[in-house]
Amino acid sequence: MARKNPFASLMDETSAKAPEPRLDYTIKGASKSILSSIDEMAARADKLLEGQTVVEIDPADIDASFVRDRLAEDEEDYRILLEAIREQGQQSPVLLRPHPTAPGRYMVVFGHRRVRTARDLGRKVSAVIREISDRDHVVAQGQENTARANLSFIEKALFAAELQRLNFDGDNRTVMAALSIDRATLSKMLSVAALPPALLQAIGPARGIGRDRWYELKMLLEKPAVMEEALAYATGPDFDETIASDERFNRLVAFTKSARKPARSTPRTTTRHWSSDDRRLQVDIRADGKATTLSLKSRDATDFGDYLTRNLASLYDAYRKERG
Repeated sequence: MARKNPFASLMDETSAKAPEPRLDYTIKGASKSILSSIDEMAARADKLLEGQTVVEIDPADIDASFVRDRLAEDEEDYRILLEAIREQGQQSPVLLRPHPTAPGRYMVVFGHRRVRTARDLGRKVSAVIREISDRDHVVAQGQENTARANLSFIEKALFAAELQRLNFDGDNRTVMAALSIDRATLSKMLSVAALPPALLQAIGPARGIGRDRWYELKMLLEKPAVMEEALAYATGPDFDETIASDERFNRLVAFTKSARKPARSTPRTTTRHWSSDDRRLQVDIRADGKATTLSLKSRDATDFGDYLTRNLASLYDAYRKERG
């Protein structure tokens, strides 16, 4: 039986609710939450553009989506895309909607990078324009990015958190439909996205770091004292922007693990000196918290040492009585 199209609400504007995502429990590991293949999702996104009139729009009239889905642009990937469009032209249109608050302008639903290339190349953008709601906008944006864009786990997690903040519904159906995830994965995404923005910005997109390692970092940072140290470290010289984002993540994890280990305290050693009034006996006393050493010197040292040895029992009893 064919899978239900999650974009049906975009092609039938009378639809009010997105369907609950169907879970495929045969998928294993980190891919368990992905509800269909990349090719399937790309085909679904393409259906939004089927049969629609493609028009040419000046990129100066286009604004970005009201929901951000990237921490940072991969400039090398963008350069490759730019050169491809320069040589071959724009092969697929972007999806725009009339701007909901600025008459005469448009808002990107998906295709931000293609809009950027058109702006950089001084060309118009090939686009399909559709009237859609904010809710359908974010579902389409999320599905298209899941299918095509090289978004990292943390970028998807932040996108999910932003959609939850917008509160399209009471049970996060819209968020799950937009990212094709189940509730368990959404819960982990939201917990990771709740890390301090300054920390996440310092790490960056970390495209090679998956869900499990991000959740490990989240658990490592649960103690406020560790979190404070991690934030200070992430804003220091070890997080230079020239260092790859994945490496910044790895350095923070290693630092956090070491910060959680209690430092071994070195006992403080103290030394004292005592001598008798007639200087016939001198004693050096050394204590390091674990042991106390008496060193007897001068004329009576040997005899007094013998005396101490013979009377240790009575001396210790006297000590205990004095201590109560």
